[in-house]
Amino acid sequence: MRLSTRSVFALLTTASLGLLASGLVIGELARLQPCHLCNLQRLLYMVLAFFALCGVLLPGGRRLWCVFVVLAAGGGVITALQQSWMQYAPQQAIECGFGDPTLAERLINWLGTQWPAMFMVTGFCTNKEWVFLGLSLANWSGVCFALLLAGALWLLLRSETAR
Repeated sequence: MRLSTRSVFALLTTASLGLLASGLVIGELARLQPCHLCNLQRLLYMVLAFFALCGVLLPGGRRLWCVFVVLAAGGGVITALQQSWMQYAPQQAIECGFGDPTLAERLINWLGTQWPAMFMVTGFCTNKEWVFLGLSLANWSGVCFALLLAGALWLLLRSETAR
């Protein structure tokens, strides 16, 4: 079975929004306190979904949308890995929000004032408050971003005739 370009983009959009919603539900049910990196991952799921949706609506720009989805997913992998490392070695990590804020921290802080229910920072990046099958939420997010990255790379690298 061959998937059309639009179908793959729709799958990436749906998966990204589903993962975002799942994270929000888990956060509410477990009363998790999101940190800067958690909220940056939320933003990256939204950005990824936006560009994948652009691929659904404007499939003629497949390569451009794929590159943007790859960048968003790659950023998500890096962010999740950074948070996972901070949770693994909290004594070696410099906690987010302490010292001069980075560009990402300033962006998340600004988004927290615009949309507090989604982006308000109330936790620490080193906290591992929720674990499932031995993996923290940051670990799971990294796995999910890696799968989204693989899907976007597959779509980017497949031949033009496979539309």
